Amino acid sequence: MLCTRCRHKLPLGNFHKVNAKKIEKVFYGRAKIENITSLFVFEKEGLVQNLIHNLKYRGQEEIGFELGNWLGEELSQIPAYQSIDIVIPVPLHRIRLRERGFNQVEKFGQEIAKKIEAEYIDFVLKKNSYNKKQSKHGRFTRWINTSETFGTENESLLVDKHILIVDDIVTTGATLEACIHELKSISGIKISIASMAMTI
Repeated sequence: MLCTRCRHKLPLGNFHKVNAKKIEKVFYGRAKIENITSLFVFEKEGLVQNLIHNLKYRGQEEIGFELGNWLGEELSQIPAYQSIDIVIPVPLHRIRLRERGFNQVEKFGQEIAKKIEAEYIDFVLKKNSYNKKQSKHGRFTRWINTSETFGTENESLLVDKHILIVDDIVTTGATLEACIHELKSISGIKISIASMAMTI
């Protein structure tokens, strides 16, 4: 999927190894999280943007598989991620899912779950409303657009569990904040985050 030359050119985040504080500040004072990491640093017009564009809009789902396998292998060696029980993808609204045909973080999450020996569940967290693409909006507008757009079903499956929410690109963190807000009332839940890429 990725040649050795391209792999070496990709801007690795390695936040699960070093510099975790750099991205923890995205959620500081907004949401309680246990751990947060990202495979890559997102750079506009860079290789990572091209990779994720091919995944999302050209149907190259094998990219999600490859990136999940890559990050999952690394997380399996980190004690903080070995306590995770369940991996949950940021969901798509049914209209967006029908348009795209797949959730771009599904294979990414599934592979991470395999590597860290966790369960993958994609039916507990639901997107209840359909919003236009968020990529051109600022943090406050994104928060307004995403707040209270998620819901949960079968919450009992997450009671006293450490879950890992997976996403593709984290910019302002508004979408993940909305997911965490919806999940935080579940008794005993702990939440960590992993993404393909993150702006810093």
